[in-house]
This record gives sequence, C-alpha cells and structure tokens, in this order.
Amino acid sequence: MSRFIPIPGSERLAAAEARPVGPLDGSMPIEAMVMLRRRAEVPRELIVGPETISQAELAERYGADPADVELVREVLGRHRVQVADVDLASRRAKVTGTVDDMAAAFGTRLSQVASPDPAGGAPVEHRHREGPLKVPAELEGVVVAVLGLDDRPQARPHLRHAEAEARRISYKPSQLAKVYKFPPGTDGSGQTLAIAELGGGFRQPELATYFESLGLPTPRVTAVSVGGARNHPGEDADAEVLLDIEVAGALAPGAEQKVYFAHNTDRGFVSAVSAAVHATPTPAALSISWGAPEIDWTEQARTVFDEALADAAALGVTVCVAAGDDGSGDGVGDGLPHTDFPASSPHALACGGTHLEADPATGKVRSERVWGGADGGGATGGGVSEAFRLPAWQDTAGVPHNGSAPGRGVPDVSGVADPATGYEVLVNGRRTVIGGTSAVAPLWAALTCRLVEALGRPLGMMHPLLYAGAEPGRTSRGFREIIEGSNGAFRAAHGWNACTGLGVPDGEELLASLREMSSG
Repeated sequence: MSRFIPIPGSERLAAAEARPVGPLDGSMPIEAMVMLRRRAEVPRELIVGPETISQAELAERYGADPADVELVREVLGRHRVQVADVDLASRRAKVTGTVDDMAAAFGTRLSQVASPDPAGGAPVEHRHREGPLKVPAELEGVVVAVLGLDDRPQARPHLRHAEAEARRISYKPSQLAKVYKFPPGTDGSGQTLAIAELGGGFRQPELATYFESLGLPTPRVTAVSVGGARNHPGEDADAEVLLDIEVAGALAPGAEQKVYFAHNTDRGFVSAVSAAVHATPTPAALSISWGAPEIDWTEQARTVFDEALADAAALGVTVCVAAGDDGSGDGVGDGLPHTDFPASSPHALACGGTHLEADPATGKVRSERVWGGADGGGATGGGVSEAFRLPAWQDTAGVPHNGSAPGRGVPDVSGVADPATGYEVLVNGRRTVIGGTSAVAPLWAALTCRLVEALGRPLGMMHPLLYAGAEPGRTSRGFREIIEGSNGAFRAAHGWNACTGLGVPDGEELLASLREMSSG
C-alpha cells in the first residue's frame, strides 16, 4: 500500500459561508492541474533583468523534466488517475479521473457546496475540500502543487462604477496620455499586450464603435480560450473585460491585444497567466485586473502563481496588476491591513489608484491625491505583504515593517482609479464611467508597450530600474509623487508610500531615465 506525503502549502480552509448542496457523484470524471518542480531554479539575475531568455531556453533549462512527467504518469496511473496533457515550459500537467479516484490519489475528501462568489456575492456551486493534499511518497518534491480539485471561485475584478450624484469629472482613456505624458511618437506598434480575464467577454462591433468615437483605429483584439473557458459576452464581468480592452486600446492603439479567458478558480487563474506568458510572440506586457486577499489563497497556489510571474520576468514580460479597491483592509473585514494577491507578488508591477482633477483637453493637472474616502466608494489597495519578504529593490524605499520580517510594499506605481474621476467606456451598448485599480493595470500595460516600442527591447521586471534613486521622502525620476490622502491604515507622503507607491507616471521623463540607465 502506498505511503502518502503532504504537499507543503496545500492546506485549504473551508470556504466562507459554504453550505452542502447534495451528494457529489463519486463516479463523475473531473480534471485538476498538477504543477511539477523546475529542472533548476531560475537565476535571480535573469529574473531582475535586463537580460531575457527565449521560450525554448526557459523550457529546456527551467521547465519540467520529461523524466518527472513519466514518473508522475506511472505513479498516478496506479491510482487510476491519468496524465492527459503536459506543458513542459510552464510545468503544468492536466490530470483526469473520477471524483473518488482523484480524492484517493491526493489524500483528500471532496464534497459539493455552494458559497458566495467573491466577484458578486451570489452563491456558486463548486467542489470543496479542507486540509492538506497528499501525494504518493515517490512523488515527494516532484509534484509541488495540485490545483482545481476544489474549484471554488478565487478572485474578484477590481473595478467600481461611478455614482451619478458623486461624479464630478471623467476622462476618455486617450486623454490620460496627455495627463501622464506618454512618450509622443509611440502607440505600441509591434508589441503584444496580453490581458487575463476570469469571466465575461466582448463583441468586436462594440469595440469598433467605441474606438471610432475616440477617433482611433480599432486595435486587433483576439480572444484566447484557456481550459475550456471562452469569450462569453452577456455576463456581469463584461464591464471588466471591456474596461481593460478599451483603456489598453485607447492608450496603445498600435499594440495587438490577446485576451486570455479562463475559469475563475486558482487553477484557471494560474493557467491564464501561464498561457499568456509562454505565448508566441512573447507579450511586452500582461495586464491583470483580478485578485483576492493573500489570506484567501493557499500557499501552494500563491507560490506557483509567483513562479509563473518569475517566468514572465525572465522572458521579458512586464506584468501589471491591480492593487485592489477596498483600501488597506482589502475587504477582509477584520480591522487589520491586508494586501491583495497577485499584486503583492514581488514579480508583479502593483498598480494603485488616485483621484485626479485635470483638464481633459490639455492634460493640465489641477490636483491628484490618493483614491480614498466617500467619493464613488472604495479606496486604493496598498500596504505590506505578509506572504512575501521585502525585495532587494525596495530596500531603500522606506517600506514600513509589519512585524519581525519586513514585507514587500504595495503598490509600486499608480494612476487615476477613483470612479468619481473615472474612465468613459462603452459596455454592452451603454456609455458609462468606471474606475478602480482595474483601469490602472491596462494603463500601465499600455505605457509599457510604448516604452518598449521606443527602447527597442523588452523591459520585463523593471522594478530595479523604477526604484533607482528612491529613498524615504524622495521618489524616483519619471514619477510625480502623490502626497495627499489615505487608504485607511496608510497615508500618502513624499517618496514611496503604501497608497500610491512611487507615484503616477511622467512617461517622457521615465523613458529618458530608462534610456540613460540602459546605456550606462
């Protein structure tokens, strides 16, 4: 009889407010995703750049070992679980079996429950487990995570609709290129901008109508299906999808967009990011507007997600992630500060939010402060991670300690997010104003595409460059610091702060700074 070993970090808590909804048929076939170990760790200098690696080299040196795949196939086969599909580069293996066989093979018990969807609160039926997962002893260290046995909804979109009575001003996304001084003579041409979505969809005719109203060409937008999910307009998440596409397309109309649709589970989210990062051609930027508090993730899921973002950095992809819309508490409700993941990954460019009052026609800024307070509801996420240590490039930035081990500070950068000073978009035939840090991720992804176009090389994980010169009370070149406002537990101040990071971009100055550093 096989001896079973727990998978580190696989412990899962019961879903909040979960209630049983009947028996789960043990003979029903289901799928899950096994994550395999790397052949070797990716060198830190490759992750932080500026050098990058090709897709083929990454797969050969740091992907999964085919010998490990065969071992997993043979061992799990003895437990009536089949390996159906493998991607060596991203180390993902799809496994299939009946509910009973999969539960037995991974040392758990599965049930059927309903629990609130974090994206909207409506109850969603899903498979459910508690406690750790296990693997046969022969696979100890070979299998580093198993995702998807419990397929509860994982994340929520970070967007907020403007309240008509609170709205004072709104912007066409294209007008923000003047506000934030995006480099003239660039439009993202020759670049691919990837977007990860966990629901909803878009219609091409609506995109054409929207961009025509801005006087811009409609960018090429392609939907990519991941794990059986697809572009499915007519859902609540359409607002998120269209906000992302329209902001990115208005600010980098020359970039080709690829929108990766996956199911809203930890498996789906990791798969969408892996598929985007390992695509050909390699995208210049990946925009992610979904997330959840760090404590709502299993450690194994956070770890393999973070490793996918490290792959992105090595390949030259800049991953821009919304920092959250629920202030320093991130919606947890326990009165304590929390950061949102994947924004808190040290390999993500975490994007916070501001309240912007500017002349839309000229781009002249009257005032800009932290998004927080009563206007339109919500507040920018930001704080200090409890899951990730302080990265070297934040050593001198003045990130406050949150206990014995200093943590990664969030966000890194910002842009307008308050729905009271939000973005004019078209959603299912209705012109509306939307805000949230969801809009800041595609804004920074678009800026990245234009910077890459101008520089002629990928930027990847540009944190070491962005933080150059940052110290307490002083931000870096290429940023306009935000010094007024609060997101709850933290207040803005000169230099980096846990509300708006280094500040909002001055794209022209940022390009000049990047040019100098790359030639030095």
